[in-house]
Amino acid sequence: MGYGAERLGGERILIVDDVETNRLVLEEIIKDLGCSPILAESGEEALRMAKECSPRLVLTDISMPGMDGYELCRHLKKNPKTANIPVIFISAFDDPMDIVEGFLLGGEDYITKPFIPEVVQARVGVHLRLYEVKNELMETNRKLQVSVSEQLRQMELEKKNILYALANIALQNSDYENDYMERLRRNCGILAQGMQLSPLFEDKISDSYVDTIELATPLCDIGNIGVPMDILKKKGDLSEEETEIRQNHTNIGAQLLSDLYVSNDYNEFISTAIDIARYHHENWDGGGYPEHLKGEKIPLAAQIVTIMERYTNLTEKNAHSREEALAIMKEEAGVKFNPDIYTICCKISRQLC
Repeated sequence: MGYGAERLGGERILIVDDVETNRLVLEEIIKDLGCSPILAESGEEALRMAKECSPRLVLTDISMPGMDGYELCRHLKKNPKTANIPVIFISAFDDPMDIVEGFLLGGEDYITKPFIPEVVQARVGVHLRLYEVKNELMETNRKLQVSVSEQLRQMELEKKNILYALANIALQNSDYENDYMERLRRNCGILAQGMQLSPLFEDKISDSYVDTIELATPLCDIGNIGVPMDILKKKGDLSEEETEIRQNHTNIGAQLLSDLYVSNDYNEFISTAIDIARYHHENWDGGGYPEHLKGEKIPLAAQIVTIMERYTNLTEKNAHSREEALAIMKEEAGVKFNPDIYTICCKISRQLC
């Protein structure tokens, strides 16, 4: 029996025909093939059984009262759970237009009556094998995608680690306390969460945004790695040329990060980090650098880091208390940073570190 005797092992085949004689003939042919026939006498019954029994293949008559074979095929192909089940049409007619219509609906084959057992078994055997191969390919592809995704995830993780290492070097070259960047990161996350509860920002800040800004904030001054250490650590006033070099760390950092665009997930982190690195020294009134952006033209992530950087700097080394820092910042709201964000900052200030 070729394919059937050697390869088939009880696969369920749904046979649909309103004529009992046809169903019984096909039932015997399918049994001889080594499969398990399931019989339905209407399209409606077949549709219900297909959802319940998950047959490996459907043999359906075309001309049936109520739901005909074409309509049955259309319903099967629309449902994701049954869309991949092969459908073979059976009919006493062999009009080419009938055959074409069946193929257009997603049918895999067409068998004419009267049935020749060897032909039915050969056609069914071929499509069962194709179904099996297709599933094997889909599973192989799924595993490949998982493998590729894992490799990309690992690459992205390694790149993040390198970026954090560079940012840490840049931080060590600057005159900050050891826990400064950790405080800044946590404060930015706390402020973003507070803004999430405000009607002014609730549509702009999601949970993933809060996570992303916490990950991206430590890279705000990564561009300092390209600034001479003597300028970074200089205690007195900087010359005009030194100031220009110092301020260029925003462009250096943004360019370094811009070179690392890879996958979509990674780019959300990188794009936020770029906005922060380039624009966290912009002022709300347009008096900042490097592009003198004003108001809402400043990316929101940069606005958050700007105000939290000011707060963290003021309270560093216990120079100012929380109340003193907020009092100083009140005079700068609307000048250095978004006054609406300052208001929220005051409300959640007890949570800041």
